[in-house]
Amino acid sequence: MYNYQHPSLGREVFGLKFPNPVGLAAGFDKNAALTDELATLGFGFVEIGTVTPRPQPGNPLPRLFRLPQDEALINRMGFNNDGAAVVAARLARRQNRQLIIGGNIGKNKDTPNEQAAADYVAAFETLADVVDYFVVNVSSPNTPNLRQLQEKKPLIELLQQVQARNLARLAPRPLLLKIAPDLTDSQLDDIIEIAQETGLSGLVATNTTISRDNLSTNAAQVAALGAGGLSGRPLRARATEVIRYLHRRTGGALPIIGSGGIHSAANALEKLAAGASLIQLYTGFIYEGPALVSRINRRLVPPAPAGSAPGGATRG
Repeated sequence: MYNYQHPSLGREVFGLKFPNPVGLAAGFDKNAALTDELATLGFGFVEIGTVTPRPQPGNPLPRLFRLPQDEALINRMGFNNDGAAVVAARLARRQNRQLIIGGNIGKNKDTPNEQAAADYVAAFETLADVVDYFVVNVSSPNTPNLRQLQEKKPLIELLQQVQARNLARLAPRPLLLKIAPDLTDSQLDDIIEIAQETGLSGLVATNTTISRDNLSTNAAQVAALGAGGLSGRPLRARATEVIRYLHRRTGGALPIIGSGGIHSAANALEKLAAGASLIQLYTGFIYEGPALVSRINRRLVPPAPAGSAPGGATRG
């Protein structure tokens, strides 16, 4: 029902061949428990995590909330996960070896920022043999002080350490950075410089926002839910702005995975037109269901020339 594939959907990005450009963002399958099941829904790739070196329970419950009027979510999960060793063992046992897996990595909550690089290196080393690409997550708003690592000096130092381990491997993995939508243009310029200086393969734009602007849900109700990152339709325009800015400033030389407010095929086309090479779903997947993946992929297939016989599409 859902696994629609077509030869024209294939994309080669940062050296990997994706069967289609629609992926699942990190945060849904944090522990790589569902990769085989998710593969049947037509995703071109699945990003697991965020994974930390040591297991941790995350923030106290409740920590995930729906805003149905806005088709949005607020979460303050706090990198709850089973730890890198358990996740790596689970990935080693998966049945579907064709599905491209991204590994989203972070630091443990109790690790001070001054020692954060060691956490990212440890998570990288543990997962390097079982994932196809890595995403360094310093943009979640739900781990105290984590976003301070987006500042230029600490971020360069962190990425250099992870990249050094990566490049020392026989088969280095593409290394990406996930950024927040709340960065200013000057901060985005810094991100581009950092990406170039540290040899990143690409960026994931964007993570959740701490903004609560332009919501239909009652402001008092939103405030009562407390802190957390907002995702879904309200993030669509800003995420697209960030993608477009990064694409223009780099001349398209830095691949971007676009994420944020993709609830329809039209939203997906908007992200791709802005400069994204691939896209990721999360909140749209929650509100629209798995048929969204198929709807997007079908819309991306060019119409057949008049008079030609239909063909080429396959169902998994």
